[in-house]
Amino acid sequence: MRRRAGRPGLLGTMARTAVVAGTATAVSGSMQRGSAQRSAQQEQAAQAQQQALVDQAAAQVAAQQAQTVAAPVAAGGDDRIDKLAKLAELKANGLLTDEEFAAEKARVLNS
Repeated sequence: MRRRAGRPGLLGTMARTAVVAGTATAVSGSMQRGSAQRSAQQEQAAQAQQQALVDQAAAQVAAQQAQTVAAPVAAGGDDRIDKLAKLAELKANGLLTDEEFAAEKARVLNS
């Protein structure tokens, strides 16, 4: 049988089109799966980071509550040294300015 030169026949064109379409579909599906996987990983990382922030905030609140509960017990006595030590600690932590510290120290010493 003699072969035609030039353009391929109808079956050849259909086969080539099917291969191209199948390849395009496979590549498209692979890209969509990869994109979905990256999106899920990013979402999971964001949730983990948010949970870490929530845990950190809860730990800070618990520590502050523990200090608040412990502070009245320690300051329960009328001991001036304890009050002055607490004032010094507040000043060292930056919660009191120099003026506030001096005023409170004078009040404790004069009482």
